[in-house]
Amino acid sequence: MNEHPCKESSKQMSWRPTYRSSKFRNVYGKVGNREHCFDGIPITKNVHDNHFCAVNSKFLAVVTESSGGGSFIVIPVPQSGRLDSHYPKVCGHQGNVLDIKWNPFFENIIASCSEDTSVRVWEIPEGGLRRNMTEAVLELYGHSRRVGVIEWHPTSSGILFSAGYDYKILIWNLEIGEPVKMIDCHTDVILSMSFNTDGSLLATSCKDKKLRVIEPRSGAVLQQASCKNHRVNRVVFLGNMKRLLTTGVSRWNTRQIALWDQEDLSMPIVEEDIDGLSGLLFPFYDADTHMLYLAGKGDGNIRYFEITTEKPYLQYLMEFRSPTPQKGLGVMPKHGLDVGACEVFRFYKLVTLKGLIEPISMIVPRRSDTYQEDIYPMTAGTEPALTASEWLSGINREPVLMSLKEGYQRPNQLVFKAPVKEKKSVVVNGIDLLENIPPRTENELLRMFFRQQDELRRLKEELTTKDVRIRQLELELNNLKNVSPNNV
Repeated sequence: MNEHPCKESSKQMSWRPTYRSSKFRNVYGKVGNREHCFDGIPITKNVHDNHFCAVNSKFLAVVTESSGGGSFIVIPVPQSGRLDSHYPKVCGHQGNVLDIKWNPFFENIIASCSEDTSVRVWEIPEGGLRRNMTEAVLELYGHSRRVGVIEWHPTSSGILFSAGYDYKILIWNLEIGEPVKMIDCHTDVILSMSFNTDGSLLATSCKDKKLRVIEPRSGAVLQQASCKNHRVNRVVFLGNMKRLLTTGVSRWNTRQIALWDQEDLSMPIVEEDIDGLSGLLFPFYDADTHMLYLAGKGDGNIRYFEITTEKPYLQYLMEFRSPTPQKGLGVMPKHGLDVGACEVFRFYKLVTLKGLIEPISMIVPRRSDTYQEDIYPMTAGTEPALTASEWLSGINREPVLMSLKEGYQRPNQLVFKAPVKEKKSVVVNGIDLLENIPPRTENELLRMFFRQQDELRRLKEELTTKDVRIRQLELELNNLKNVSPNNV
């Protein structure tokens, strides 16, 4: 079989030391001190291939082990150290939580999805939780099977995407709390979703071994690749480079990455074998520095590359090594980084065996203490470019950019408003079918049983009281009938 010419050149440069001039060639990883780590966290043992962790400049959220449903904890980022065993949780789901994502524009809003087929949106109070949270701002039901992946739209304030094991992607308009579009072009489980910079294109990887580029509002598949030699697991858009990067497995079962032209998926531009390990490779792309980070599930290391528009396309830089395996990784948004320390990326690494989460800072070594404008260009900020209704009407806008110089001051405080939905009812024989949703777990069944027993007891007492009242009224009526003829 003839190899793509670019593939050959990439293999030649694979793991050789780099001589190409790059400001990021000396980037190194620095693990946070013990006092900056989060300890005593009952990290979930679920084997679902997700990160189970989400971070923003205010909070760190981690999916935890729990009985009788799914839960996750939310910890303020400054409150590192050992966690109290009775620390409050977000515990409204009836099944295991499979994915969590912070809203990029409202830092107190987080979405979660679960095996209970629901997607939920939560509002975390300032300063974190003081008691268990069970009531979500929004409960979104539309999938017929468990929901494995969720993604917020990168520029619109109220659009959320969810991918379920029913092979469907639902687009939720949170301004009205309803699904507004269903993308139904996949024939198996959707493994990952990624947006281009303005959110006008959606790339998906699927268990049916196909890579797709989709116009999300119409659901039209613009490009599709059948990956026979490179089984795709994860896909990520590479900013505005009009490129996609995928991680997967080669025909010889080696871990592999591939670079694609988003407008032509007939053949990858370049493929690169990584190693022979079996853990899933998670890709993380930094559009500001054009750096790609690769972290394997169960690995202790993180490799990083620089991506260019010309050959050799993928330039290997360095590798961060650690003896402890990672279950998942959360990533701090740009405005939460320490620009004074020349930090360009920060991971939060989940170490399940130790119940530990440790921050790993990727740092560009610089002698000067002044602000380094060349490594901190204007970056996507926390102000939405358009509303949900504007995006749904067909408008596309680039992200609203911000500077990281002098720290970051938010220009305006947005407030997330959940829609006030009218209570709908479908009454059949006096029973509201929407109110009486069938239980999904044994615990929920027991709770419903005891609630119904209490309701039956209350109704019996009410019936007895009314029987007594009816008899009293009947006696009074008879008395009136007996008295009336005498008066006549």
